[in-house]
Amino acid sequence: MFEAKFQSFADASSSHDSAARLAALRAELARQTLDGFLLPRADAHQNEYVPRNAERLAWLTGFTGSAGFAVILQKEAALFVDGRYVLQAPQEIDGRLFASIDIAETAPAQWLAAHAREGARIGYDPWVHTSGQIERFAKALESKKIELVALDANPIDALWTDRPAEPMGAIVVHPPRYAGAAAAAKIKTLRAGLNGADAALMSDPHAICWAFNIRGSDVAHTPIALCFALLPKEGAPALYADDAKLDQKTRAALEKFLTLRAPSGLLGDLAQAGRRGETILFDAATAPVKLVETLREAGGKPRVADDPASLPKAVKNKTELAGAREAHIRDGAALTRFLAWFSETAPKGGLTEITAAEALETFRRETGALRDISFPTISAFGAHAAIPHYRVTEKSNLRIGKGVYLVDSGAQYLDGTTDVTRTVCVGRASRQLRDHFTRVLKGHIAIARAVFPKGATGAQLDGFARRFLWEAGLDFDHGVGHGVGSYLSVHEGPQRISRVGVTPLRPGMILSNEPGYYRAGEYGIRLENLVIVERRDIAGAEREMYGFETITLAPFDLACVEPKLMSPEESAWLNAYHAQVRKTLSPLVDARTKKWLREATRAI
Repeated sequence: MFEAKFQSFADASSSHDSAARLAALRAELARQTLDGFLLPRADAHQNEYVPRNAERLAWLTGFTGSAGFAVILQKEAALFVDGRYVLQAPQEIDGRLFASIDIAETAPAQWLAAHAREGARIGYDPWVHTSGQIERFAKALESKKIELVALDANPIDALWTDRPAEPMGAIVVHPPRYAGAAAAAKIKTLRAGLNGADAALMSDPHAICWAFNIRGSDVAHTPIALCFALLPKEGAPALYADDAKLDQKTRAALEKFLTLRAPSGLLGDLAQAGRRGETILFDAATAPVKLVETLREAGGKPRVADDPASLPKAVKNKTELAGAREAHIRDGAALTRFLAWFSETAPKGGLTEITAAEALETFRRETGALRDISFPTISAFGAHAAIPHYRVTEKSNLRIGKGVYLVDSGAQYLDGTTDVTRTVCVGRASRQLRDHFTRVLKGHIAIARAVFPKGATGAQLDGFARRFLWEAGLDFDHGVGHGVGSYLSVHEGPQRISRVGVTPLRPGMILSNEPGYYRAGEYGIRLENLVIVERRDIAGAEREMYGFETITLAPFDLACVEPKLMSPEESAWLNAYHAQVRKTLSPLVDARTKKWLREATRAI
């Protein structure tokens, strides 16, 4: 009845092969007179979701998370992960080969400086590091005279005998009825952000796809085409994309406003620009150091700064915002059908984490509009829910019984990208669980109700979501919210609500609101909606003020809420939100789900 077409539950970890692979890598490093190697989980664009042929970190270590960094020396090696993966990483890697280190406590450069010998030669692939990353390493290693060596080829590629081929997903035009603005208008906006540079080298495929109104299918769950672009201050932009990705119709549409170039020509074109002494803007977050140094060595002037597309892409236009709202209504109906089905089916036994994920994807596919899921569904029961980015596999799959079930999932529709998390309890919720759940919910409501002045950043709001956990001596180790694209990446910058969220929030930005709490070995709680930054009219206000419009529609589990901990204002918000969910979604679901929804959204 249910099946997954957009995700696999096969165990992707390869830690059982790590010993032989690590030994082979060390032998190759020794052959090149290198003492070590830097290995990020990255491709040439610093994508979160990378093509299969760029999963070098997983191939070597067995770690399958979306962010990680390994440092390999001849006698020891370490894997660095953030707070999302501190529980997951030790379970996937061989601890005898790699030390698992929380990157918040020890940075890779710091570890390398302490463990490498003085004068060591450390290799790196210049296509998968930014210039900023290499500069930070160089500074940390300077005192020990450790040399960083840019390699002509990644040594893992020669060892990875069955390495997948480069992806060749078709590039398609993203229609104006979804994009809301013509490519010509976007190019004009980007040129205004060149700030005196002769051109901008665009290395972020999300920015390129947004600017040129195209989409692709080169990586899982994010509709991007892997490509580069060169945007000059005058004349047609150049798109560096493999010819095999373009059919005749798409080629004709693109050639109306840009020049198509083979990817193999990019280094030569940068060198030529360098010989002309041109100043070219590079994206600090995504541009490979290889490209920056190619221009510099040819006599050009690289300027490493923010991508001029970053902010314009983040501030959605009216068409994109309308599409996001429609996508969330459609998605909310599918998720509510799943929650109703789950509440009836789970107590009977027989469900597993995988069958639940398959069911949710099926409900979304039945909308007829699903293009993909926006990331692998986090379907987590019990102790697995305490792993923030848990990925269920056939090996880890748990049977769902009495206890906490967390499902974090999302969808890609042509009119918008969704991301939503709900935590529910099968059976009676304990007093402790209700306390923790309600504190997370209170933090969620605090963000949803927040009012803040123009210029405020996500860092200034981050504590709103943590206050009620802090009061109980609790916290969580991930950000409160990330930006979300428009039929693009489910994780989009530069906007974020976190301790490091320094970008001022602007009307039209879409972010997640997802505080959580994780009790290792027992359960995890996360409650996530997407919100749009909007203007707020306040009588007597002396400053321009903003707030959030919540666009995700799905009920929270009232069985996990402790009403005594809720303030009257918080209860009023929850009741109003549930009334909106009930009113909007009831006409879109079947009679059985509608009956469940009435009870699930009752006033407290």
